[in-house]
Amino acid sequence: MGIRPRRRAVRLRRAFAAGVALLLLAPAYGCRVEVAPPGAPTPWPAASARHWQWQWQLTGPVDPEVDADVFLLDPVTTTSAETAELRARYRRLVCQVHVGSVRADDPDANRFPESVRGAAGRRPGSRWLDVRRWDTLQPVLADRFRLCRGKGFGAVALADADGYLHRSGFALGFDDQLQFNRRLARLARSLDLSPGLMNDVPQVAALAPDFDFAVNEECVRLGQCAKLLPFVEAGKPVFHVEYTGSTTDFCVTTVGYGFASIRKQRGLDAWRDACALP
Repeated sequence: MGIRPRRRAVRLRRAFAAGVALLLLAPAYGCRVEVAPPGAPTPWPAASARHWQWQWQLTGPVDPEVDADVFLLDPVTTTSAETAELRARYRRLVCQVHVGSVRADDPDANRFPESVRGAAGRRPGSRWLDVRRWDTLQPVLADRFRLCRGKGFGAVALADADGYLHRSGFALGFDDQLQFNRRLARLARSLDLSPGLMNDVPQVAALAPDFDFAVNEECVRLGQCAKLLPFVEAGKPVFHVEYTGSTTDFCVTTVGYGFASIRKQRGLDAWRDACALP
Protein backbone atom coordinates (compact mmCIF):
# COMPACT_ATOMS: atom_id res chain seq x y z
CA MET A 1 0.00 0.00 0.00
CA GLY A 2 2.88 2.37 0.68
CA ILE A 3 4.29 2.00 -2.83
CA ARG A 4 1.49 3.80 -4.66
CA PRO A 5 1.95 7.25 -3.06
CA ARG A 6 5.68 7.11 -3.85
CA ARG A 7 4.94 6.23 -7.50
CA ARG A 8 2.41 9.03 -7.68
CA ALA A 9 4.93 11.44 -6.25
CA VAL A 10 7.55 10.35 -8.79
CA ARG A 11 5.08 10.89 -11.63
CA LEU A 12 4.21 14.34 -10.36
CA ARG A 13 7.89 15.30 -10.07
CA ARG A 14 8.52 14.09 -13.62
CA ALA A 15 5.53 16.01 -15.00
CA PHE A 16 6.66 19.16 -13.18
CA ALA A 17 10.20 18.80 -14.53
CA ALA A 18 8.91 18.28 -18.07
CA GLY A 19 6.74 21.39 -17.83
CA VAL A 20 9.68 23.47 -16.60
CA ALA A 21 11.83 22.16 -19.45
CA LEU A 22 9.23 23.14 -22.03
CA LEU A 23 9.03 26.63 -20.59
CA LEU A 24 12.79 27.00 -20.70
CA LEU A 25 13.00 25.72 -24.27
CA ALA A 26 10.13 27.82 -25.63
CA PRO A 27 11.61 30.84 -27.46
CA ALA A 28 10.18 34.31 -26.97
CA TYR A 29 9.27 35.89 -30.30
CA GLY A 30 7.34 38.94 -29.19
CA CYS A 31 4.12 39.29 -31.16
CA ARG A 32 5.15 37.05 -34.06
CA VAL A 33 2.66 34.26 -34.63
CA GLU A 34 4.43 30.91 -34.68
CA VAL A 35 4.40 28.80 -37.82
CA ALA A 36 2.46 25.55 -37.61
CA PRO A 37 4.65 22.46 -37.30
CA PRO A 38 5.15 20.11 -40.28
CA GLY A 39 2.04 18.05 -40.88
CA ALA A 40 -0.37 20.92 -40.23
CA PRO A 41 -1.70 23.55 -42.64
CA THR A 42 -0.50 27.10 -42.15
CA PRO A 43 -2.96 29.14 -40.04
CA TRP A 44 -3.84 32.71 -41.00
CA PRO A 45 -5.23 34.44 -37.89
CA ALA A 46 -7.85 37.00 -38.90
CA ALA A 47 -6.40 39.51 -36.45
CA SER A 48 -3.14 39.49 -38.44
CA ALA A 49 -4.68 39.61 -41.93
CA ARG A 50 -3.68 43.24 -42.52
CA HIS A 51 -0.23 42.94 -40.97
CA TRP A 52 1.73 40.41 -43.04
CA GLN A 53 4.83 41.30 -44.99
CA TRP A 54 5.56 38.92 -47.84
CA GLN A 55 8.17 37.90 -50.38
CA TRP A 56 7.69 36.21 -53.76
CA GLN A 57 10.87 34.64 -55.13
CA LEU A 58 11.04 32.10 -57.95
CA THR A 59 14.56 32.73 -59.32
CA GLY A 60 18.01 32.81 -57.74
CA PRO A 61 19.11 31.53 -54.33
CA VAL A 62 16.47 32.18 -51.68
CA ASP A 63 17.42 35.13 -49.50
CA PRO A 64 16.40 34.24 -45.93
CA GLU A 65 17.32 37.71 -44.67
CA VAL A 66 14.37 39.40 -46.39
CA ASP A 67 12.19 41.10 -43.80
CA ALA A 68 9.00 39.19 -44.59
CA ASP A 69 6.67 36.92 -42.66
CA VAL A 70 5.49 34.94 -45.71
CA PHE A 71 7.60 33.47 -48.53
CA LEU A 72 6.02 32.29 -51.79
CA LEU A 73 8.50 29.94 -53.46
CA ASP A 74 8.90 27.29 -56.16
CA PRO A 75 8.69 23.83 -54.58
CA VAL A 76 10.91 22.21 -57.22
CA THR A 77 13.89 24.59 -57.15
CA THR A 78 13.67 25.44 -53.43
CA THR A 79 15.73 23.01 -51.38
CA SER A 80 14.75 21.39 -48.11
CA ALA A 81 17.71 23.16 -46.50
CA GLU A 82 16.32 26.52 -47.59
CA THR A 83 12.85 25.78 -46.25
CA ALA A 84 14.35 24.47 -43.02
CA GLU A 85 16.27 27.71 -42.52
CA LEU A 86 13.18 29.81 -43.18
CA ARG A 87 11.09 27.72 -40.82
CA ALA A 88 13.77 28.14 -38.15
CA ARG A 89 13.21 31.88 -38.59
CA TYR A 90 9.47 31.34 -38.10
CA ARG A 91 8.53 32.28 -41.65
CA ARG A 92 5.35 31.02 -43.29
CA LEU A 93 6.05 29.07 -46.47
CA VAL A 94 3.73 28.98 -49.48
CA CYS A 95 4.59 26.89 -52.54
CA GLN A 96 3.46 27.93 -56.00
CA VAL A 97 2.00 25.02 -57.94
CA HIS A 98 0.91 25.31 -61.57
CA VAL A 99 -2.37 23.43 -61.52
CA GLY A 100 -3.74 24.42 -64.91
CA SER A 101 -0.72 24.08 -67.15
CA VAL A 102 2.26 21.84 -67.85
CA ARG A 103 5.65 22.70 -69.29
CA ALA A 104 7.81 20.28 -71.23
CA ASP A 105 10.64 20.53 -68.69
CA ASP A 106 8.42 19.90 -65.65
CA PRO A 107 9.73 16.81 -63.81
CA ASP A 108 6.31 15.16 -64.10
CA ALA A 109 5.47 16.30 -67.65
CA ASN A 110 5.30 12.73 -68.98
CA ARG A 111 2.42 11.98 -66.61
CA PHE A 112 0.08 14.31 -68.51
CA PRO A 113 -1.30 12.54 -71.60
CA GLU A 114 -1.51 14.46 -74.86
CA SER A 115 -5.31 14.35 -74.64
CA VAL A 116 -5.33 16.79 -71.69
CA ARG A 117 -2.82 19.24 -73.20
CA GLY A 118 -4.21 22.18 -75.09
CA ALA A 119 -2.97 25.45 -76.57
CA ALA A 120 0.14 27.38 -75.56
CA GLY A 121 -0.09 28.60 -71.98
CA ARG A 122 0.95 31.73 -70.12
CA ARG A 123 4.45 30.48 -69.30
CA PRO A 124 6.97 30.06 -72.14
CA GLY A 125 6.89 26.47 -73.34
CA SER A 126 3.74 25.59 -71.37
CA ARG A 127 0.35 24.30 -72.46
CA TRP A 128 -3.02 24.64 -70.82
CA LEU A 129 -4.61 21.57 -69.26
CA ASP A 130 -8.17 20.34 -69.67
CA VAL A 131 -9.38 20.94 -66.11
CA ARG A 132 -12.57 18.93 -66.81
CA ARG A 133 -10.44 15.76 -66.71
CA TRP A 134 -10.20 15.55 -62.92
CA ASP A 135 -9.65 11.79 -62.81
CA THR A 136 -6.55 12.21 -64.98
CA LEU A 137 -5.16 15.35 -63.37
CA GLN A 138 -5.87 14.65 -59.69
CA PRO A 139 -3.13 12.02 -59.08
CA VAL A 140 -0.43 14.21 -60.64
CA LEU A 141 -1.52 17.38 -58.89
CA ALA A 142 -1.78 15.51 -55.59
CA ASP A 143 1.86 14.51 -55.96
CA ARG A 144 2.80 18.12 -56.70
CA PHE A 145 1.10 19.08 -53.45
CA ARG A 146 2.86 16.26 -51.61
CA LEU A 147 6.20 17.62 -52.79
CA CYS A 148 5.30 20.91 -51.12
CA ARG A 149 4.32 19.18 -47.91
CA GLY A 150 7.47 17.05 -47.94
CA LYS A 151 9.70 20.12 -48.20
CA GLY A 152 8.06 21.80 -45.23
CA PHE A 153 5.56 24.11 -46.90
CA GLY A 154 2.30 24.65 -45.06
CA ALA A 155 0.34 26.36 -47.82
CA VAL A 156 -0.07 26.20 -51.59
CA ALA A 157 -0.95 28.92 -54.09
CA LEU A 158 -2.72 27.70 -57.23
CA ALA A 159 -1.17 29.21 -60.35
CA ASP A 160 -2.82 29.08 -63.79
CA ALA A 161 -6.17 28.35 -62.16
CA ASP A 162 -7.91 30.55 -64.72
CA GLY A 163 -7.58 28.71 -68.03
CA TYR A 164 -11.23 29.46 -68.85
CA LEU A 165 -10.25 33.12 -69.35
CA HIS A 166 -7.75 32.20 -72.08
CA ARG A 167 -7.69 30.43 -75.41
CA SER A 168 -6.82 27.14 -73.79
CA GLY A 169 -7.73 24.89 -76.71
CA PHE A 170 -10.67 23.52 -74.71
CA ALA A 171 -14.27 24.68 -74.35
CA LEU A 172 -13.80 25.56 -70.69
CA GLY A 173 -16.58 27.49 -69.02
CA PHE A 174 -16.88 29.47 -65.80
CA ASP A 175 -18.47 26.52 -63.99
CA ASP A 176 -15.78 24.08 -65.20
CA GLN A 177 -13.10 26.25 -63.62
CA LEU A 178 -15.11 26.84 -60.48
CA GLN A 179 -15.54 23.11 -59.88
CA PHE A 180 -11.86 22.43 -60.59
CA ASN A 181 -10.64 25.13 -58.22
CA ARG A 182 -12.92 23.94 -55.43
CA ARG A 183 -11.70 20.40 -55.90
CA LEU A 184 -8.12 21.65 -55.63
CA ALA A 185 -8.89 23.50 -52.40
CA ARG A 186 -10.34 20.30 -50.91
CA LEU A 187 -7.36 18.29 -52.17
CA ALA A 188 -4.92 20.72 -50.55
CA ARG A 189 -6.73 20.53 -47.22
CA SER A 190 -6.77 16.73 -47.36
CA LEU A 191 -2.96 16.89 -47.59
CA ASP A 192 -2.63 19.36 -44.70
CA LEU A 193 -1.98 22.38 -46.89
CA SER A 194 -3.70 25.75 -46.66
CA PRO A 195 -5.07 26.63 -50.15
CA GLY A 196 -4.60 30.03 -51.76
CA LEU A 197 -6.20 31.38 -54.93
CA MET A 198 -3.86 33.08 -57.39
CA ASN A 199 -5.47 35.69 -59.66
CA ASP A 200 -8.76 34.36 -61.20
CA VAL A 201 -10.32 37.65 -60.13
CA PRO A 202 -13.75 37.07 -61.78
CA GLN A 203 -14.32 34.09 -59.46
CA VAL A 204 -13.10 35.65 -56.22
CA ALA A 205 -16.58 36.29 -54.83
CA ALA A 206 -17.56 32.66 -55.42
CA LEU A 207 -14.30 31.11 -54.24
CA ALA A 208 -13.35 33.24 -51.24
CA PRO A 209 -15.17 30.87 -48.83
CA ASP A 210 -13.16 27.91 -50.20
CA PHE A 211 -9.68 29.46 -49.92
CA ASP A 212 -7.63 30.81 -47.02
CA PHE A 213 -5.78 33.59 -48.83
CA ALA A 214 -5.37 35.22 -52.23
CA VAL A 215 -2.34 36.10 -54.35
CA ASN A 216 -2.86 38.81 -56.94
CA GLU A 217 -0.77 40.33 -59.70
CA GLU A 218 -1.30 43.93 -60.79
CA CYS A 219 -4.81 44.65 -59.60
CA VAL A 220 -3.90 48.36 -59.54
CA ARG A 221 -2.74 48.45 -63.15
CA LEU A 222 -5.75 46.39 -64.23
CA GLY A 223 -8.27 48.28 -62.09
CA GLN A 224 -9.42 45.13 -60.27
CA CYS A 225 -8.46 45.65 -56.63
CA ALA A 226 -11.99 46.18 -55.31
CA LYS A 227 -12.95 42.71 -56.57
CA LEU A 228 -10.56 41.16 -54.02
CA LEU A 229 -12.42 42.60 -51.04
CA PRO A 230 -14.37 39.38 -50.28
CA PHE A 231 -11.11 37.97 -48.91
CA VAL A 232 -10.41 41.07 -46.82
CA GLU A 233 -13.96 41.19 -45.50
CA ALA A 234 -13.63 37.55 -44.42
CA GLY A 235 -10.43 38.33 -42.48
CA LYS A 236 -8.23 36.53 -45.03
CA PRO A 237 -4.93 37.94 -46.33
CA VAL A 238 -4.46 39.26 -49.85
CA PHE A 239 -0.84 39.14 -51.05
CA HIS A 240 -0.55 41.65 -53.88
CA VAL A 241 2.25 42.60 -56.28
CA GLU A 242 2.74 45.30 -58.92
CA TYR A 243 5.52 45.21 -61.51
CA THR A 244 5.30 48.82 -62.65
CA GLY A 245 4.73 52.15 -60.98
CA SER A 246 5.97 53.31 -57.61
CA THR A 247 5.04 52.09 -54.16
CA THR A 248 4.54 55.77 -53.34
CA ASP A 249 1.65 55.75 -55.77
CA PHE A 250 -0.10 52.40 -55.29
CA CYS A 251 0.51 51.64 -51.61
CA VAL A 252 -2.01 54.23 -50.49
CA THR A 253 -4.71 52.39 -52.40
CA THR A 254 -3.80 48.78 -51.67
CA VAL A 255 -2.82 49.15 -48.02
CA GLY A 256 -6.06 51.07 -47.57
CA TYR A 257 -7.88 48.02 -48.93
CA GLY A 258 -6.03 45.86 -46.40
CA PHE A 259 -3.63 44.13 -48.81
CA ALA A 260 -0.02 43.11 -48.17
CA SER A 261 1.57 44.84 -51.16
CA ILE A 262 5.00 44.82 -52.75
CA ARG A 263 6.65 45.86 -55.98
CA LYS A 264 8.70 43.21 -57.78
CA GLN A 265 10.58 42.75 -61.04
CA ARG A 266 8.89 40.28 -63.37
CA GLY A 267 11.81 37.89 -63.02
CA LEU A 268 10.79 37.43 -59.36
CA ASP A 269 14.28 37.35 -57.92
CA ALA A 270 15.05 38.40 -54.35
CA TRP A 271 14.58 42.15 -54.91
CA ARG A 272 11.42 43.69 -53.52
CA ASP A 273 10.05 47.05 -52.48
CA ALA A 274 7.40 46.61 -49.82
CA CYS A 275 4.58 48.90 -48.79
CA ALA A 276 4.76 49.97 -45.15
CA LEU A 277 2.32 48.25 -42.84
CA PRO A 278 -0.50 50.32 -41.30
